[in-house]
Amino acid sequence: MNGLVIIFALVALLAVFSTLSALKNKNVLGILFGFGTLGIFGWFTIMTVIHNGYPGA
Repeated sequence: MNGLVIIFALVALLAVFSTLSALKNKNVLGILFGFGTLGIFGWFTIMTVIHNGYPGA
C-alpha cells in the first residue's frame, strides 16, 4: 500500500505540468480537467502520506 503514494504523487506532478501547459495554450477544458486531477490526486497523496506514512527505500 505504501507504493500507492508514489503513484499518486507522480500523477499529481503530471497534472501540474498538464495544467500549466493548458494555461499556456488557453485550453479551458484542459485547465478544468488538470485542476480537477490535481485536486483529487493531490488530496489522495496528502491523505495517504498522513495515514500510511511515506514509503521507505
